Amino acid sequence: MTLLNATNLSKYYGAELIFHDVSFQIARGEKVAIVGMNGAGKSTLLRMIAGYETPDSGSLSLARGTRVAYLAQETRFSGDLTLWQEMEAALAEIHHWRAELAALETRLADTSAPDWEAVMERYGELSARFEHAGGYEIEHRIERTLHGLGFRPEQFHQRMGQFSGGQKTRAALAAALLSDPDLLLLDEPTNHLDMQALEWLEQFLRTWDGTLVVVSHDRYFLERVTKRTLEISFNRLEDYPGSYEKYLALKAERMERRLKEYQAQQAFIARTEEFIRRYKAGQRAREAKGREKRLERLKREQLLDRPKEAAKLRVALDSQLRSGELVLRLDGLVVGYQGPRGEGKTLLRADDLTIRRGERVGLLGPNGCGKTTLLRTLIGQLPPLQGAARFGHEVRVGYYAQGHDVLEWNNTVLDEVLRVAPSLGEGPARNLLARFLFTGDDVFKRIADLSGGERSRVALAQLTLLPGNLLLLDEPTNHLDIDAREALEAVLKEYTGSILFVSHDRYFIDTLADKLWIVEQGRIKQFAGNYSEYMAAQNAAPPAPAPKAAEPKAAPAKPARPDDAERAKQRRLAALEAEVTALEQDLARLSSELDAASQARDVSRLTALGAQYAELERLLAEKYAQWEQLAA
Repeated sequence: MTLLNATNLSKYYGAELIFHDVSFQIARGEKVAIVGMNGAGKSTLLRMIAGYETPDSGSLSLARGTRVAYLAQETRFSGDLTLWQEMEAALAEIHHWRAELAALETRLADTSAPDWEAVMERYGELSARFEHAGGYEIEHRIERTLHGLGFRPEQFHQRMGQFSGGQKTRAALAAALLSDPDLLLLDEPTNHLDMQALEWLEQFLRTWDGTLVVVSHDRYFLERVTKRTLEISFNRLEDYPGSYEKYLALKAERMERRLKEYQAQQAFIARTEEFIRRYKAGQRAREAKGREKRLERLKREQLLDRPKEAAKLRVALDSQLRSGELVLRLDGLVVGYQGPRGEGKTLLRADDLTIRRGERVGLLGPNGCGKTTLLRTLIGQLPPLQGAARFGHEVRVGYYAQGHDVLEWNNTVLDEVLRVAPSLGEGPARNLLARFLFTGDDVFKRIADLSGGERSRVALAQLTLLPGNLLLLDEPTNHLDIDAREALEAVLKEYTGSILFVSHDRYFIDTLADKLWIVEQGRIKQFAGNYSEYMAAQNAAPPAPAPKAAEPKAAPAKPARPDDAERAKQRRLAALEAEVTALEQDLARLSSELDAASQARDVSRLTALGAQYAELERLLAEKYAQWEQLAA
């Protein structure tokens, strides 16, 4: 049964054509991916299906009564409600059914009522719907969904205003899943999810019986979840059945066939034109004239365009300086957040780890476990809490920052390249930027006005200019479309230096890593292989034995009661720690808002948020100073 029908859709933004004459149908229960380069119109099409955009021409219709849930890349929540309250709001329809069932039960008590049978029929119908939607286990569903997407129980009753932008996106995803719609529309749902949450989401969507349309650059996710791919390319839509890998194969076959058809037609045109030129004035002039008319009709009605291929990133990385065999050793290294007296929160510990020349190591772990902190410690931005990181002979480090915080936002794209390589010159710099798809006046755009994907390309261009033989890469595929990710993978596979990288892109990890460092319970363990090999080993491993019951121990002696002054001091220290935690959460929230304002190119909001961020940093330093003075 058809759930969604789109016919001849076209969309412009001003004079810019986004897509034209797009038609497709989606049946109930299908799981469909929408793919394409950044800016191709994927999110626009999804918003159109959700009813937030209208086509300039064409029509789009949903089956009567279809319930739709839509997850956008940017989410909005009231800061006053708690996470749990927002989840309950997503289940408002089920709460309404529960109230109606209670009312129907009251009416059913009067068996002599003339409409008793009609009420009973409605009760049975509604009860079945209520049960199918999980109405009898609402609380358990909320707990299971929030836990699956990485929320801890102590966060369930926090107000939404305390969460970061990434946490709010996960909350919006949870609300969309809990609403149990007929049609689920997801725009980049794997952003902000760690590996465990990704696995949970994939399992949920594979077994869910609704209809899914998803925009994503996560190839691993698409392969495991979707069974059909719609590609938007050069303002048109191409439809491919099967999984993501099947889509790639069919696309290559389709491109090869179209190229052969185009070349055959061009060869036919060339032969015909040569015949006309040779015989149009001779004995075969009549035949030549006939061929000329047929050729004109072919060019007018049946001329094939050369198949187009999107411009590709052309990245080049070269580790000209050869390092020693031992590139990096972590010896009892402890990293985390350091307080004013050197105390702080430990995030992870690396007891004895090494990277050797040519190794490509993927650093994996849940969000907030310290992966970025480790990289920042290695480049000297943060001091270690304990231990040491030692680089080998002739090691030169190139660093790619996840948040693009190495970029000067008021500079132009061209300025940024010349800043890291002043001797390069404008001509060579523009040639380099063209390889990263910045051509013409694009090089004069300000960094603050770029999209996330464009900033990623600037940072990668800078990385190619640094003479490194050890690359430290923090989420290098973030904001990149699939073509750009594949180009980056290809160049990193040929790179002869060593790489330590953080990524949630499992396809990227599988392609690149020959060794993994996995953060578990604050420590790093090693695995020889890529992500798929690691998961296969995990699934094949026998379950860990249940822990033995601890021997009962004698109760410890009751400590001496501290005096009133000491108790007051401890209370004040605890209060300061709570204030520091709240300020750090506010800084994380503002950081996400700064990123959103940057993507929206809202300069006035960027300025205002920047001032707030600076004030919060000042307050945080003040609280740290108070804590140091009190703890002394």
